[in-house]
Amino acid sequence: MKRVMFVCKTNSRRSQMAEGFARQLSAGKIQVMSAGLETNQIDPLAIQVMSEVGIDISSQTSKPLHNFNPEDYDVVISLCGCGVNLPESWVLREVFQDWQLEDPQGQSIETFRQVRSQIKERVEQLIQSFSTEKANI
Repeated sequence: MKRVMFVCKTNSRRSQMAEGFARQLSAGKIQVMSAGLETNQIDPLAIQVMSEVGIDISSQTSKPLHNFNPEDYDVVISLCGCGVNLPESWVLREVFQDWQLEDPQGQSIETFRQVRSQIKERVEQLIQSFSTEKANI
């Protein structure tokens, strides 16, 4: 089972949405967590746009990355371009990707929906890549 960490600057929007999608879309086939270089409250608009697609992230919390061990994760995904600020031990996992998605903070709900759609698409591709990888072994 792959262990995935989604990382963002404050773990309050993009990484929280990615965690929610990964939990739902993987149907328990991966272990997933999200964390931030800093922490903050979960953005109410992130909670709202995820509830629009039937995913409740209201009980998720913002967690500091330093509370986790990089060795406990196979895959690390940065959603905000913060990969350059991550300790090297996080970047050198089996898979590291930096998706560099727009931060919807302070933007319209429509921007949150656009970012949500981008995250869903990327999470689906990520989960699919695990299935393809298994088939090639």
